[in-house]
Amino acid sequence: MNTLRNKVQLIGHVGNAPEIVNMESGKKLAKFSIATNETYKNNKGEKVTDTQWHNVVAWGKTADLIENYVPKGKEIGVEGKLTSRSYEDKDGIKRYVTEVVCNEVLLLGK
Repeated sequence: MNTLRNKVQLIGHVGNAPEIVNMESGKKLAKFSIATNETYKNNKGEKVTDTQWHNVVAWGKTADLIENYVPKGKEIGVEGKLTSRSYEDKDGIKRYVTEVVCNEVLLLGK
């Protein structure tokens, strides 16, 4: 049951070409966003689509896979954990980020 404490599974479309960063330590990082869509009918019976954007990061071999096989617009499934962090931007303002740290990728679609 411990594996369920912080587990995220999403299926969506990649919103931007993944940004690949090669760290000085030799590790590779892939950063991208995916859009998930939920469709429902409102109280007037009209079909409404709600799109949510999720920031995703992947390391190592998962980042290699993303670099080679995941372009903008590709439908993928990701599994990982939710993390939050903060940093100071160039103006000295503290910013907060929530992202999915991906440990598995499933290539979907064509």
